Amino acid sequence: MKDASGLPQSLLVLGGTSEIALATARRLIARRTRTVWLAGRPSPALESAAAKLRLLGADVHTVPFDALDPESHETVLGKVFAEGDVDLVLLAFGVLGDQANDEREPAAAVRVAQTNYTGAVSAGLIAAQALQAQGHGSLVVFSSVAAERARRSNFIYGSSKAGLDAFAQGLGDALHGTGVHVMVVRPGFVRTAKTAGREETPPTTTPEEVATAVELGLRRRSETVWAPGVLRAVMSALRHLPRGLFRRLPL
Repeated sequence: MKDASGLPQSLLVLGGTSEIALATARRLIARRTRTVWLAGRPSPALESAAAKLRLLGADVHTVPFDALDPESHETVLGKVFAEGDVDLVLLAFGVLGDQANDEREPAAAVRVAQTNYTGAVSAGLIAAQALQAQGHGSLVVFSSVAAERARRSNFIYGSSKAGLDAFAQGLGDALHGTGVHVMVVRPGFVRTAKTAGREETPPTTTPEEVATAVELGLRRRSETVWAPGVLRAVMSALRHLPRGLFRRLPL
């Protein structure tokens, strides 16, 4: 169960090799989290991530999970929740895709959409049902600042995150008053291995800084968290720019 500060004892990470999710897990383990489930495709990277968290004192398990196989989600998540209550679920999987390639290869674009949106809808609904059944818990959904307004440079990724963002907000409204808390996290450009070599769009941030924002959001039971916080004002301005002007910005 969570303590008075809203921080969890048990944690399920959907996307168990996500650098942002792992930074969040490390931060929470340093506070009070003791049981962690890392769900992801079986790989040395997943096992390495689990081993590193164990060194911090947590009881860490790995479970095979594939965002592109929604038919398996109920079984996989059901096994985790059958082991005991889960205080926090981090929905942290996703792919950036390659905009130029994905425009030429529609099948690749569909894969981005299926991973970031369809897979997330499936896993998010199943996790939410399990949290509601136990009567408590939080679902943290990692969206993106790209969800706020489609940009020419990444509209395939951005549109998939926009769908995820809208889904998570609606899910939060549907679960209001049930004891289940849904929080949407909108990071800007995060320096990770996944974004290495890509042109940075300021203001940039790090996995550790996003993790700090997540912890603060959990303590406050926030519904939306921006990382860094200045993006709230930046995106409010960009969202209301006339389309012709927005199109000409170097974004």
